Amino acid sequence: RVVRSGGERIALMSEPSDADELAALTTTLKRHLQRRQRAGLGYLPKASPAPAKTVRPTDKPNVLGGTELDMLADNSAALQTESLDDLRAAIGDCQRCKLCAGRTHIVFGVGDPHAKLMFVGEGPGRDEDLQGEPFVGRAGQLLTDIITKGMGLKREDVYICNVVKCRPPENRNPEPDEVAACEPFLKKQIDIVRPDIIVGLGKFAVQTLMSSKVPIGKLRGTWASYHGIKLMPTFHPAYLLRNPADKKLVWEDIKLVIKEMRGENT
Repeated sequence: RVVRSGGERIALMSEPSDADELAALTTTLKRHLQRRQRAGLGYLPKASPAPAKTVRPTDKPNVLGGTELDMLADNSAALQTESLDDLRAAIGDCQRCKLCAGRTHIVFGVGDPHAKLMFVGEGPGRDEDLQGEPFVGRAGQLLTDIITKGMGLKREDVYICNVVKCRPPENRNPEPDEVAACEPFLKKQIDIVRPDIIVGLGKFAVQTLMSSKVPIGKLRGTWASYHGIKLMPTFHPAYLLRNPADKKLVWEDIKLVIKEMRGENT
């Protein structure tokens, strides 16, 4: 567009029309496709509707349903994982509570990802923190004896994990905020493995799973339910190292688990 000002001709740029913009976009796209062709890249296929998400069949409830913890909200990567490996990846280099400051390794869990029997402890100790695997110290050897010598199973036949995944300093008890930070991950582990039976080892594991403050001494030896999964509360192996006389009580609890696995309980 040209106008006159003081006898001079001044060219003014006009706003591009829709047709001009479309032509420019077409030219840009054409050049982009030509570059792809020269690079040996084929044209993009015509988009097809996304396949419907496959729903994993199960007759067991999602134990994370209705959780109030923001860490595993419905849009989080961790809640949407369907394997233990993906869940571990979603946890990453966890900084969600103060235990991260003193840990060597996150102690996630070990064993059969489709185990019928799961053991849940309280938290890793020194040996577990150094090796990154739950129940490998003295208490872990006692648990291994229970599994192999007492139950006739292999350690790799079951799944073993803890409520908290990082070692509390000096092996102190995990604090409420630390349990709250890790509890969603424990729930997701259970949801992925979907065991038939959980053995809760010790006060903090049992009280977390049962949402109860009842002492472990009153809970042990009696079947409970965790979202439809049979739960047997019993003492922690570390407690048995300090109180060996109570090994007979844990053996009574384990015998109930063996009978349940064999379908012998009434």
